[in-house]
Amino acid sequence: MSGTTGGGGTGGGTSGDGGRKRGGGGLFDDLAGVASGAFSALAGVRAEVEAAARSQAEALVQRLDLVKREELDAALEVARRAREGQEALEARVAALEAKLAAAQPPVSPPPQPNPLPEARTEAAPDGL
Repeated sequence: MSGTTGGGGTGGGTSGDGGRKRGGGGLFDDLAGVASGAFSALAGVRAEVEAAARSQAEALVQRLDLVKREELDAALEVARRAREGQEALEARVAALEAKLAAAQPPVSPPPQPNPLPEARTEAAPDGL
């Protein structure tokens, strides 16, 4: 009996332990699969929520007539270039005015008329 019990016990124990491990492993595999599916579903929901939030934010920006950052940066760049061009033109005008002033002889003021006219002395006719 001990041989049969030992053999049956050993065989039964091995298959019983193996059956439990497979069953336990299968349960954990199922749970892992469910968790994986839940995470992928949550990731999909997250992407949808982000897309909806982005859409709402863009609609709000349009309603408030706000400017996007890229458009603001482009406008600032245009303004910077215009300012640099204006400063360069101002420097050129100043240089040309200085050159013109150096090339022209100094202008003397026109003669001033005599404020008091000279008194005329005419001879009065004797008959009067």
